[in-house]
Amino acid sequence: MTGRVTLRQVDEGTLEELLAVAVEDATPEEVMPPVAGPPGWTPERREAFRAWHRARRAGLTGPLRERTFAITYDVRIVGSARLALRDRPDALETGMWLARSWRGHGVGTAALGLLLEEAAEAGAQVVVADTLAHNTAALAALRRNGALLVADGNTDDIRAELPLPPSTQR
Repeated sequence: MTGRVTLRQVDEGTLEELLAVAVEDATPEEVMPPVAGPPGWTPERREAFRAWHRARRAGLTGPLRERTFAITYDVRIVGSARLALRDRPDALETGMWLARSWRGHGVGTAALGLLLEEAAEAGAQVVVADTLAHNTAALAALRRNGALLVADGNTDDIRAELPLPPSTQR
């Protein structure tokens, strides 16, 4: 990977670019919660995608306690990531998706590293993520960023914990 990966706050302009990337190079199931109706990027799903991101603009201190970012490679949006407060006061949860054509190029690993920096700046001591055993790309990115992976013995679920080093905590 020779380009630069960054995270950008999702504003209205970024949101429309992000939606265009999702429609062009991902399925709704990969990038958003389920929406009833026929399959594909229906007008209802497009609006639900917009609403989901708009609702998180208030960030970690807002009512949803969640913040979303556009993942960029150089200046091109290639996916999205989020950080969310959950049950533990010292922990943030993360998740991300990348456009199909950008998977396997190290972008996810780099974006996760940036998310860990954001989490440390927010005062977290650990970041958690959930994925599935068959999601080898996510597992690789998590491992490269120092995650402890714990499999659920009864399902395909994998829980990752990424402790933040003391040198990055503020």
